[in-house]
Amino acid sequence: QVQLVESGGGLVQAGGSLRLSCAASGLTFSSATMGWFRQAPGKEREFVAATNWGGGSVYYVDSVKGRFTISRDNAKTTVYLQVNNLTPEDTAVYYCAAATQLPYGSTRYQEGYAYWGQGTQVTVSS
Repeated sequence: QVQLVESGGGLVQAGGSLRLSCAASGLTFSSATMGWFRQAPGKEREFVAATNWGGGSVYYVDSVKGRFTISRDNAKTTVYLQVNNLTPEDTAVYYCAAATQLPYGSTRYQEGYAYWGQGTQVTVSS
């Protein structure tokens, strides 16, 4: 079975940083598109970032560009999300997701991701 396990969340002050990790197993990680989504209380889950199988293409929601960096280590079957200069608006549960086949142009849409982690909480205090 496919399993995605996130870690690295926590409580930080505004302006702080975290490195979220997602360890994947049970899938051909090197061929998968890996994405990060987040969901704040009372809000819908939103796309944050994604990277294709080789890490050569990355995508970010506008609100995190310049602050967040997605990367992957195929040898370790792990995807990371470095989150810098955090603000309270970044407070959410962050989910890792994996997709093996995404239609062209669908990277930002959660419907295309078949596998999801349990989420890791990021809380940013002011």
